[in-house]
Amino acid sequence: MRKIVFVILILLSNKLFAQVELTAGMGIGFVNNSSVTDYVNLNFAANGKQLKSFNSAIDFYIEADYSISNSFQLGLEYDAVYFSYTNLQVTSGDYELNYYHYKPSLVAFYVFRGAGYNFKFGGGAGPRFISLEEKLPLVSARQNYKSSGVGFLLKGQGNTLLGGNFYANIAVDMRYDFPGEPEDGNGQALVNNSFRENVNVNSLTFGLKLGVSYFF
Repeated sequence: MRKIVFVILILLSNKLFAQVELTAGMGIGFVNNSSVTDYVNLNFAANGKQLKSFNSAIDFYIEADYSISNSFQLGLEYDAVYFSYTNLQVTSGDYELNYYHYKPSLVAFYVFRGAGYNFKFGGGAGPRFISLEEKLPLVSARQNYKSSGVGFLLKGQGNTLLGGNFYANIAVDMRYDFPGEPEDGNGQALVNNSFRENVNVNSLTFGLKLGVSYFF
């Protein structure tokens, strides 16, 4: 009988920890990418429209976290960053460069819980994918480039109760990504002729995000 009670208590305890959090939201990322910055500034940033060391990008994310215990979670995150640069004042015509950076990651968190809130801190890693599009001056067609690699992240976030099972989510993160050198469909890389080197999209990013979480 004691063994049966003991097993029941363990199952009930695990059930309390078996909490799933689904989160979605958006925010802003501040991206440092020296290779892209040099490429644009040296070749296309006429009229003083220079890229800075850190440039803003739109950031969207969804995440699913599962509580292994009261203080530990594993999760899957899908983060997508959109960066765009346009110079409409180039004398020889408009120049545009934009890319989507897709960042799925497996993450692990240490969780601090309270009444109606939690805070968690952790990190993770995963594959990285770039889809880059460029329009050159005096050229109507747009050239597409793609690459893939790996990336790492550190992340802290908090949830506070809105009502029912819904929580407000705020997150900050730091990401170091190595998607490499984008190539077109013919295997040709994007080249910075000023340095005689291929352009890479490796980056350091600091992000701030706001979203909504659902607990069940």
